[in-house]
Parts: sequence; structure tokens; C-alpha cells
Amino acid sequence: MDRESQVSMEHDYDGMMADSDCESSSDSGFRQFKEFSEIGMVKVEEDQGEHGVIKKTLLGGMGFIGNEINLVAIHKNSHSSVTGQAKLEAFQIYCQAVAARRGGDANLRYGWYGGSRDEICDILNFGFENSSSSQGNGVYLSPANLLIESALRAEEDENGVRHMLMCRVILGKTETISPGSKQLQPSSIDFDSGIDNPLEPTKYIIWTAYMNTHIFPAYIISFTAPSLAGWGTNWSSAKKPSSPSMKFQVLMKVLSRFLPPSKMCLISNYYNDFRANKIGRPLLIRRLRSLVGDNVLISVIKMCKDQVHYSNFLHSSMLRFSFEVP
Repeated sequence: MDRESQVSMEHDYDGMMADSDCESSSDSGFRQFKEFSEIGMVKVEEDQGEHGVIKKTLLGGMGFIGNEINLVAIHKNSHSSVTGQAKLEAFQIYCQAVAARRGGDANLRYGWYGGSRDEICDILNFGFENSSSSQGNGVYLSPANLLIESALRAEEDENGVRHMLMCRVILGKTETISPGSKQLQPSSIDFDSGIDNPLEPTKYIIWTAYMNTHIFPAYIISFTAPSLAGWGTNWSSAKKPSSPSMKFQVLMKVLSRFLPPSKMCLISNYYNDFRANKIGRPLLIRRLRSLVGDNVLISVIKMCKDQVHYSNFLHSSMLRFSFEVP
């Protein structure tokens, strides 16, 4: 699996998991987060180093709507209770065990999990519950660098605030799980977890048997995201907006008027890799934006709008690239 855009935490693993010395007195002033304080979560203040790092990770992982996200609060798992300390120690033991079985590397990552505020609190109190989806039964988390699917699953509370867990996840050795799979556990003892795409994962799949030993909820991230309203509860609906879309072949034809042959060759290669299922759609679009630049893409889209009645490509003050890529 390609190296993901890792969270650049300036804290090492031990530091992330160490007991927090942060004061929780500020929590008492926020009725909104009273439940978090009651289950041992401690507010991370803005002047603390980890606050800035997590904020940067959140906004970066939301992609092109990151500038519309408002971070409301970060709460850290203090694991101060007897049960909390036991859960932390169990996670560390399993991390060591997986590392010993996998050549010294437990493949420890950050993963995001979105839900309602009540669900988040229940997970911290009682652990994860089994869930099923289109690629096997287990707990689905989003990678640190592509978290919008978890953000969509984060339900707004009565104050319009969404909540996600930022977790430490033991992936171990991963296997690719195909859409429609009914898999319940690793296919063999050679694997520990599942992913949806070996080159650019958008899902980490932690099987039911491991969901409360291989996932450690480290933070609750509370935020508002007006742009997510109306997108539904899954990323597929967000990737297919109701606004008119542009055929990718049409886009390539128009871009060829502006770009040198060398760049068009790269774009063609990216598109061929996508059609051969070697890369996912998010990676295709990110590579295109990086190679071409948003200003050129905006100009092309506007020009096509005038010629073939493409409209509303700007939605909620953000560019929504909605290329049809068959």
C-alpha cells in the first residue's frame, strides 16, 4: 500500500498515548461538551501544539471544502479511569503483538470515525458495535488524508455541530476487499485488516473481532460544516452532485488547447490507470488538479458552460469537480 499523507504529529506514539496533564476546568463552562467531560475527555486548548496539528489535518483531509470548515473544539481521551487505562494498555499490547507477527511493523495509522454525539459517547463508554456495509462486516474508518466520508456520517447535534473520533488504528497487513463482499474476518492468518483500494485507500476496514482491540479513540473533533448539508450520508452522493457534469473526454479535448503534449500524455495515462482500476477517482482528480491547476480548470469549465450549457459548477462558494469518468 502506498504511503498515505500521514498526520505530521510532532508527538511520538508514547507521547500521544501518555496521560494528559491538561486542565479540564474550561470544559465546565461549555454545557455543549458536558457529556464529553463526564466520560473523561479533556479539552485541548488552542495554544497547545497538538491543537494546531489536528486542525491542519482536519482541514487538509476535507479537501477542497476545508476552507469552509469551522473547528469548534478538540477533546482528548485522558484514559484516566481504571477502565480507560485498561483499554489503553490492551491497545498497546495488541500493537506489540501485531508488530511481532508482521516483521516489526504494526502499520499504525490515524483513522476517522463519524457518528452522532450519542454514538461517539457510547463508543468511548462501551466500545464499537458491529456494523456492515458494502465491503464486509466491521468498523469503517477514513484515512487521515481523506476523511470526508466520515465527516458525512457525523450527524449534526442540536447546536449544528458535528463530531468525529480521531483514532489510532492497528492495520497490520492489509488485504483489498471488493465491493459487495460479505467478508466477516481476515481471509487468512496472513492478514489483519481490509482496505478498499491498495493504491489510494478511502476506507480502513477493521473486522468485528478486532474492533475494540485494534482501534483506540484518541480525540473527539467537533466542527461545523455548512457545505456538507444536503450531501446525504455517504461520499458517493457527494461525488455525484446534482449539478450538470462534464464528460472527462470533453475536458481532455478542451485542455489540449492549453496544455503541452507532455502534460496531456500524463493526463491520458492517469485516465487509463483509472479505467484499469489502478487508481481511484479521488486520486485521478487530485492528480489532475495538481498537474493543471485550479485556475485553468475553472477557465475551461466556464468556457464549456457557455458552449454546451454547463452551469452551477460553483456550489456553496466552492469548486465541485464533477467529471464523469466512465
